[in-house]
Amino acid sequence: MRMKKLFLLSLLLLVGVMIAACASEPEESSATGGDSEEEGLGSGGDLVIANLSDAVSLDPAGVNDVPSYDVQTNIFERLVRQDEDMELQPLLAERWEAIDDVTWEFKLQEGVTFHDGSEFNADVVKTNVERVLDPDVAAPAASYLAMIDEIEVVDDYTIRFITEFPFSALPSHFAHNVGGMISKEQIEDDYAAMEEGNEPGTVINENPTGTGYFKFESWTPGDSIKLVKNEEYWDGEAKLDSVTFKVVSEDLTRIAEIETGDSHITNPLSPSDIEQVSGADGVHVTEQDSVALDYIGFNVTQEPFDEEKVRQAVTMAIDKEQIVDGIYNGVGELAIGPLAPAVPGYDDSISGLEYNVDKAKELLAEAGYEDGFSTTIWTNDSRERIDVATNVQAQLKEIGIDLEVEILEWGAYLDKVDNGEQEMYILGWSNSTATADTGIYPLFHSENLGNAGNMSFLEDDDIDALIEEARKEMDEEKRNDIYSEIQEDLVDIAPMIYVLHQKYSLGVRDEVKDLIQLPTKVLYLKDTYLEE
Repeated sequence: MRMKKLFLLSLLLLVGVMIAACASEPEESSATGGDSEEEGLGSGGDLVIANLSDAVSLDPAGVNDVPSYDVQTNIFERLVRQDEDMELQPLLAERWEAIDDVTWEFKLQEGVTFHDGSEFNADVVKTNVERVLDPDVAAPAASYLAMIDEIEVVDDYTIRFITEFPFSALPSHFAHNVGGMISKEQIEDDYAAMEEGNEPGTVINENPTGTGYFKFESWTPGDSIKLVKNEEYWDGEAKLDSVTFKVVSEDLTRIAEIETGDSHITNPLSPSDIEQVSGADGVHVTEQDSVALDYIGFNVTQEPFDEEKVRQAVTMAIDKEQIVDGIYNGVGELAIGPLAPAVPGYDDSISGLEYNVDKAKELLAEAGYEDGFSTTIWTNDSRERIDVATNVQAQLKEIGIDLEVEILEWGAYLDKVDNGEQEMYILGWSNSTATADTGIYPLFHSENLGNAGNMSFLEDDDIDALIEEARKEMDEEKRNDIYSEIQEDLVDIAPMIYVLHQKYSLGVRDEVKDLIQLPTKVLYLKDTYLEE
């Protein structure tokens, strides 16, 4: 009993430190402007962002991709949010604490209303979390909250979550977009539509209704999404009048748009275009370090990638430095395993599978493929990813592998990869909570096959057991030891080639001020404005 009390005291002290961190000052590294309020600037403006890809869904429970989250995060709010340092800050919850080793209590903001005028309260939070966990809704990112066993509404503005096991990262998981709070009335309408045979999220996609500083105005799929200022926002209005997320799939067209002023931001900016944009009049480049991973995945259920030696051989046949330096122009850090160096639990002692063409040929021969084989690699229509695919195509010829490159539109690409139709594929993972759990559990645990994150379709009992052990371990040092073992095993098993942890680059017109891009790649636009 005494040990349990000591454990609880330690945990509560840790939580106190987390909450105290909410007073930290914002960094300047990802902002493009200065102290607008002090200078008397920063009101109005219609911001246009030229995006590579359209959103897939505007329902927080409907998708698990950054282009969708970029829009959603400015409509919907979560209980907590992350700042530029990935520190947790209050949002719809004003504070939180651990009551015991499996119970978290959140005190909610009072006086908050949704865009439809309905009230935000604990019952609304319960309804939202239950929807995320509803198998009929089948939220791709439900795993972030799947450890919640019970939800208790204490009073109108107090809610408790009881988890199946001790889980210290639960507040961080509520910062993920899947925790975006939707109007209860709209959830009820969406369920009614489901009973009539519609897909989950049908009603929400028509007019997404959150508590955020922007409100939804229109969506023309494949063309643009427009948001307008919420003039009744509970925590101070946004400075912009509107934001338009405009789909411009061609890199050079996006650059031309910001140079002419037709758009204000090109998202993303290819590393190979940084020099051009940096030298242009009236525009500049921003860079943001990330906690993300860019990778080349194998579908381990497809021959010949069901053979570990084949995956190791392909990994060792690819010189990743060619990709990082030649395609990404060194804008990023070479990856060894799945976690970025800034993520707690990262182990810098892991060496990875080194580039060695001769060893790769030996492994192929041992696996019965001494003459090589033919296969296909899929990518979406990102220029870097297309360049990576063609680079890998050339490199694998050296070990007798004939690689065909297939390019798909973003939405169709995700659908096919989610269904496991791929052999090899190129994707990224943003690690939206900057934790080892988010960098590993969705990508590699067998409960998350397909659109939940595990698109390599890895099912490994030993990896599963270690991941589950790490999730339940409350001692940080012991937990990090387990994550070290997991990282070593994932390098050896090689369900993917860990390529790089890139920096995110944007091309931005000079009149755009106070733009923030988080290390998760998501744009935070509340304080952004256009200087006249």
